[in-house]
Amino acid sequence: MKYISTRGKGGILGFPEVVLAGLAKDGGLYVPDHFPRVTKDEIDQFCKYEYHQVAFAIMKKFAPDMNASKLWTAVRNSYKPEIFGNVNNGDNAFEIVPIHKLDNNLFLARLSNGPTLAFKDLGLQPLGHLFETVLSGKNLNVLGATSGDTGSAAIRAMLGRKGISVFMLSPREGMSAFQSAQMWGVNDEAIHNIAIRGSFDDCQNIVKLINADAEFKQKYSLGAVNSINWARIAAQVPYYFRAYSRACGEAGGQVDFAIPTGNFGNIYAAYVAKMMGLPIRNLILATNENDVLHEFFVTGIYQPRSKTITTSSPSMDITSASNFERYIYHLLGGDAVRVAGLWRELKDTGRFDLSHLLNEINATGITSHSISEADSYAVIRETYNQYDVIIDPHTAIAMSAGRRMINDGVPMIVMETAQPCKFDETISKVLGTTAQVPSGMKGVINAEQFFTVLDPDAEQVMDFIRQRA
Repeated sequence: MKYISTRGKGGILGFPEVVLAGLAKDGGLYVPDHFPRVTKDEIDQFCKYEYHQVAFAIMKKFAPDMNASKLWTAVRNSYKPEIFGNVNNGDNAFEIVPIHKLDNNLFLARLSNGPTLAFKDLGLQPLGHLFETVLSGKNLNVLGATSGDTGSAAIRAMLGRKGISVFMLSPREGMSAFQSAQMWGVNDEAIHNIAIRGSFDDCQNIVKLINADAEFKQKYSLGAVNSINWARIAAQVPYYFRAYSRACGEAGGQVDFAIPTGNFGNIYAAYVAKMMGLPIRNLILATNENDVLHEFFVTGIYQPRSKTITTSSPSMDITSASNFERYIYHLLGGDAVRVAGLWRELKDTGRFDLSHLLNEINATGITSHSISEADSYAVIRETYNQYDVIIDPHTAIAMSAGRRMINDGVPMIVMETAQPCKFDETISKVLGTTAQVPSGMKGVINAEQFFTVLDPDAEQVMDFIRQRA
């Protein structure tokens, strides 16, 4: 297996190289030259596996050129109960990803028991180990952008790793108080939090601009932890296989997933699982009122907005989804020239139109819903009243979309984003009660914070990196 850019001019890389590469030098994203297959027998065996065994079985298919023993060590050391032990509701920490049956054919996949209480931990914990393994004593400066959860998960995954520094951009305003405290509360000489006077899209655009400067990227050894990094996608694919085996058991059959979607990384990982052979019927893209992706799957037109709507689900307050390019590459049959042309058109005109491919888009199995703020609040209340379960605002959006699409006989698995205590302002407003905070996290909100405020300017950020890398 080799890795190639969605725009065709990023060279050909192996897995160890793609771990460090992040964005391709042509501005595209790396994808495997083919999707490995997982057989029905393998999927049946996953019912008997522990989580780290499932993760290794899937990830090694994307890394045939990496030492299997080193990959096993990275995966095994990532998924331990002491790391994913922030459990509530009597969950077993050894499960790593507990699955709750809420109703007939309705399941909730708990993805947020890691060190930062968000699903991003599942993708980033192994990435920290892989960076350290592949670097072999060299230095790496990790550059990322976050709307909240990616930043804190990346920092926790990279903290203390030999030779690794982190430069994390986040919006100065817009994250929840808990998210900000988690990320900016880290005081370490290798961790550099940069609060940008702007939106997440401003942060993401700065990271893309800096990565496009090949000379700067090479000189300062920049790597990526956002889902533009293929290794992180590879580490997210396993939890779809795990959720399937826990919900469907040995009976098998088809399954639907409802997935909260902002930057398209999480649902893209589910799409990869489907292409590998997981019997997924529908992938339900659930987004808030920032409905750029929903509009595409309804009309075939992709037109990022000039401004986001601020909601209680900030990880979805995104106008331009970077991982979406990978999906378009597959939709167009791997035509990198055409993909590059579409992204030039997007840059020049602010949109592109694939409405003539609506049948092909529908055939990929992704359907979408845009959920209003009022609807998400209603679902938080209904889930609490019906099942005695509190869900965060992002998960509520997926729950709302999933319940609209549920079909008797086909399990609907709603994928959790984060523990609700991370958004307690909203939970208190909607339910009149507070969400439980895991015992080890109760001091987070009041900790001292360490960050630098900069304008949304790539040159300012590059100067900051020059002084500290």
